[in-house]
Amino acid sequence: MPAAAVKPKPLPTQSTAKRPVLLDLPYAPVHKRPLPPGRPRQWYIAHNRRLKAMRLAIALLDSGVHRPEQAGNEAIRTTAQLIGVHPPSDTTCHMVRALMRYTR
Repeated sequence: MPAAAVKPKPLPTQSTAKRPVLLDLPYAPVHKRPLPPGRPRQWYIAHNRRLKAMRLAIALLDSGVHRPEQAGNEAIRTTAQLIGVHPPSDTTCHMVRALMRYTR
């Protein structure tokens, strides 16, 4: 039997682990680039809100919250505090649940 045919068993991931895999701490945000100039102020607000919602949705998924109904405003705000971002507004919490709803 060739050596390439024998593959070691992969480490458990969030989807295959028996219990939720805890969030890797410390959370290190990605390097930020400057936003393009000349857009209306509302565009920047919406853009930053989408980025924040995406970060929170990823952190919730990594911590074992897989369904939008499991992610109440308090759970989202607790996760925000855990990863070190400002507490999200109700609108951002709604956006996080919407991102979690759209799967595959």
